[in-house]
Amino acid sequence: MSRGKVAFLIGVVGFIVYIAVVVALGDFVVHRHWAIQLVYYVTAGIIWVIPAKRLIEWSAKAPR
Repeated sequence: MSRGKVAFLIGVVGFIVYIAVVVALGDFVVHRHWAIQLVYYVTAGIIWVIPAKRLIEWSAKAPR
């Protein structure tokens, strides 16, 4: 299986798991002050980029 296909499968499964975790943790901040909600949702909305970037870089590397 090529790196692109593996990266796609890992990315899709990982993103679904990430969404489930963010939604579950979001239940704890839904009744908090709006500023706490803002920080949580902005952080949760941006932090997924770090593993996605690494996965894309890995899949784009030429095999040895």
